Amino acid sequence: MPKMKILSGKEVAGYMKESQAHRSRSLHGRGIKPKLVIIRDNDSPVIMKYVKLKQAYGQDIGVEVEDWLGDDIEEAIGRANEDVSVHGMIVQLPLEDGDKISAVGRIAENKDVDGLRGICRDDNHKDSLRFESATATAINLLLASYDIDLLSQKIALVGRGKLVGAPLERMWCGSGYDVTVFRSHSDLSELLKFDIIVSATGVPHLITNDMIKPGAVVVDAGTTSEDGVLVGDIADEVRERIDLRAITPKIGGVGPLTVTTLFEHVLMAAEG
Repeated sequence: MPKMKILSGKEVAGYMKESQAHRSRSLHGRGIKPKLVIIRDNDSPVIMKYVKLKQAYGQDIGVEVEDWLGDDIEEAIGRANEDVSVHGMIVQLPLEDGDKISAVGRIAENKDVDGLRGICRDDNHKDSLRFESATATAINLLLASYDIDLLSQKIALVGRGKLVGAPLERMWCGSGYDVTVFRSHSDLSELLKFDIIVSATGVPHLITNDMIKPGAVVVDAGTTSEDGVLVGDIADEVRERIDLRAITPKIGGVGPLTVTTLFEHVLMAAEG
């Protein structure tokens, strides 16, 4: 069996980052200063970690990142929609008040760089979003970057959340891929039949060794906090195996490439 690949989103992001910095400089030369606004209603340690990562990335490539903290999410979204200097906005999740989540449906389509409008999207709605979920797009890009063929594979999506699972299902089914979605009531032992497993449930250590066949590709896109530490859906024991075709690392997998994809969307919005 060929040597197992480590699906490093950090490595792929590094290649893209240089190009993004060049594009940002070109925009500045045309008098356009790309700007991202982060809207949040709390300053939990997990939230602040993500905010600081995005601020640092933006500084590296020349994109201004403004951090807006306040209770009125809808008002902040309206203000960012009207501000012509803002090219993209995200609502940093999770919100302290979960009932405010419906406000993300008010984000202007051309500024919805994280695909957040999908949270409020009816599954039967046929109009395509301008920007798809940044995380879903990052997963697709990560697999393509490591030459993981999806067309001839049986693909399992564990979790059908509106920011990752559902957009990936739309994206991949639209490309003719063989995709099966596993929900909370599904029998996860059936995952043994699949060639590619993408998990995005936010349930720590949900996917264990006995659910994964040799030669499988495993992508961990789930994130939650456990005792103040960020953990994924894939149990640590899985990463000790040497008989897998490919797997994301515990740190530096989907996350870094999601940030890069987010800024890719900001630059696209600024470029018009």
